[in-house]
Amino acid sequence: MPIWAGNEWSFSRKHGVFMNKLRNQLILLALTALPVLSWALSSDRQQPMLIEADRVELDDATGISIYRGRVKVVQGTLQLTGETMTVHNKGNEVDRVIIEGTPATYQQRPDNKDQDVHAKALRMEYYTNPEHIILLKQAEVEQQGDVLRSERIEYDVAKDQVSAGTDQPDERVHITIQPKTKKEPPKSTTP
Repeated sequence: MPIWAGNEWSFSRKHGVFMNKLRNQLILLALTALPVLSWALSSDRQQPMLIEADRVELDDATGISIYRGRVKVVQGTLQLTGETMTVHNKGNEVDRVIIEGTPATYQQRPDNKDQDVHAKALRMEYYTNPEHIILLKQAEVEQQGDVLRSERIEYDVAKDQVSAGTDQPDERVHITIQPKTKKEPPKSTTP
């Protein structure tokens, strides 16, 4: 019996529609949501994206996709991990991505740098309009030994501005800045 006959065609057609929607959601995620910080290596956007999770729930009616269990996203030098990643779509556009973990982590190589940027928080939120990232609860960003810690760190991508801290008096911002190394002048070999 041909695949398009009877109930088999209905299943095959529904499965094909589901796979097209899944592919479209993954493409939207790749194009819009995951060059999350401008600290990123610019060539990462042209790399293939791999998403791993124990389970995925895709709901076109609500525009919400939920990836659960040991979530890992890799695209070029970008690596994101968490226990849950929730992607919210408005129409065909990604509106926001929320990654939660113990902690959720971010790692990526910036352009013209030889070390990665590392970030972690119990909750990471990425918004597309306006484009900004919020790290919440035990948030930390580290690059080349410099560390910023706070219960809330917000990065405005368009303005390239970082703000940290909360209104709680016991939730202070902690910053560690490494000393700059001086380049020593070449030693003279003449007597």
